[in-house]
Amino acid sequence: MLTDITLGQYYPGNSCIHRLDPRTKILAVLFYMVMVFLANSPLSYGILIGFIVLGAALAKLPAGLLLRSIKPLWIIILLTMVIHFVTDPGEALWHWKFITVTREGIVLGVKMSLRLVLLLLVSSLMTFTTSPIVLTDGIESLLRPFKKIGVPAHELAMMMTIALRFIPTLLEETDRIMKAQMSRGADFSSGNIMKRAKNMLPILIPLFISSFRRADELALAMEARCYRGGEGRTRMHELVYGKADALTGLVMLALFALLAFLRDRKSVG
Repeated sequence: MLTDITLGQYYPGNSCIHRLDPRTKILAVLFYMVMVFLANSPLSYGILIGFIVLGAALAKLPAGLLLRSIKPLWIIILLTMVIHFVTDPGEALWHWKFITVTREGIVLGVKMSLRLVLLLLVSSLMTFTTSPIVLTDGIESLLRPFKKIGVPAHELAMMMTIALRFIPTLLEETDRIMKAQMSRGADFSSGNIMKRAKNMLPILIPLFISSFRRADELALAMEARCYRGGEGRTRMHELVYGKADALTGLVMLALFALLAFLRDRKSVG
C-alpha cells in the first residue's frame, strides 16, 4: 500500500513537458485547478480529462504511473461520493430507513469525486516531470515579488520542496519498519481502532527518530556546503522562458476561455 503512494516522486525524462520552465508548469497547474471548478457539463469534464491524457502522452509517462497516484486516496474519493449520495436533497431514487439516495446527490457526488481525481492527476503530472531542485527554483521565482512585503520566498520554497522530496523516503522507511515489526510478530490489521492505534506506536517512534536524524544530517550537509539562503546564491541553470512556455500559456488561456464559454452557455440554457 505504501509503495503505491507516488506523491513527490520524479520520473526522469527529456520530453517537451520535462523541458518546460517550472514556473510555467506551476502556473498551468494553478490554472487547471481553477478550470476544474469551472466545469459543469460532461463535455467540460471530457476536455479536462483529454488535457491530462495529452499531457501524460507528451511527457511519455507509463500508462499506470499516473493512475497509481489515485490508488492511496481511493477511500477518500469513494467516501466523498457516498456522502453526497445520501446527504444532498432532491428527487429520491432509493430509500431505506433513514438513508435516501437522490438523483441530485448522485450527480454532485460523481462531480466532486471526478474533481478530486483530476486535481490529483494534474499535481502528479507536475511532480513526475519536475525535479525537486528545479521545482524549488520555480516556486522561489514566483514568490520573489512577495519579498517586498516580508515573505521569505527562498525559505518557503526550500521547505516545501524538501517536504515533497522526503515523502517517498519516509514512506520507504515506514514500509521497512512495518516489515521489521511484522517479522517480530506485530499485527497491524486485526483488532478494533484503539488496538490498531496502539499497535502503530512501534512504527511511529522509530520513524520520528529516523526523521529527526535525516533532518540533522541534511542540515549538516547544507552547512558543510556553506549554504546561507537565497541571497547572493548562483545557479547552474538559470530559468528562462521559451517558445514552448509561451505556447503552453496560450493553450491554457484558450482552454480557460472555452470552459468559461461552455459554463455560461449552460447557465443561459
